[in-house]
Amino acid sequence: MNPRDILSAGAVVPVMSIDNIDTAVDLANALVEGGIPTLEITLRTEHGLKAIELIKKEVKGAIVGAGTVTNPDQLKAVEDAGAQFAISPGLHQSLAKAAGSSGIPLIPGVATPGEVQLALEYGIDTLKLFPAEMVGGKAMLKALYGPYAHVRFCPTGGITPETAPEYLKLPNVLCVGGTWLTPKTAVANKDWATITRLAQEASTLK
Repeated sequence: MNPRDILSAGAVVPVMSIDNIDTAVDLANALVEGGIPTLEITLRTEHGLKAIELIKKEVKGAIVGAGTVTNPDQLKAVEDAGAQFAISPGLHQSLAKAAGSSGIPLIPGVATPGEVQLALEYGIDTLKLFPAEMVGGKAMLKALYGPYAHVRFCPTGGITPETAPEYLKLPNVLCVGGTWLTPKTAVANKDWATITRLAQEASTLK
């Protein structure tokens, strides 16, 4: 899939760290049922790759991606696990080069104009602004729009349900990333109704 289609499928991309593999499929189903199909499964826990495999296989309508991909080996591993896209917190040359021969799109994190230009040098024009709030948030995105009007972003980091709508109004923002759709208490309690409700509320932001 085209990375812009992936990010445009929903207003919010939930950033999901799977602590218990037994909750992965039900959590993904609850999000998709609420209208949030694009899911970022991070590699921050030991269950990341297995969760990607399970969700890709068992959750109809999910667009499954991997987060916290930081090197070429991880990019290959998540592709082999069935991920349809990969997101990185930052970008360096070896990862950018590997993205050119990968079978899935990489959406790298950037925080400066220099990093935007590095991505563009490798033909990558769909990016994650990270950590968004700490590097200028909406003001940074407005500033980047001037010289890089063709670049599109998924800002992630410190964004809340209250601030998301202002981000989504910006012409260079496709969606936002956030963790608020998967509160740890609700996941631990297998309170899927709450997850679906939060997803439904998020899906109306755009």
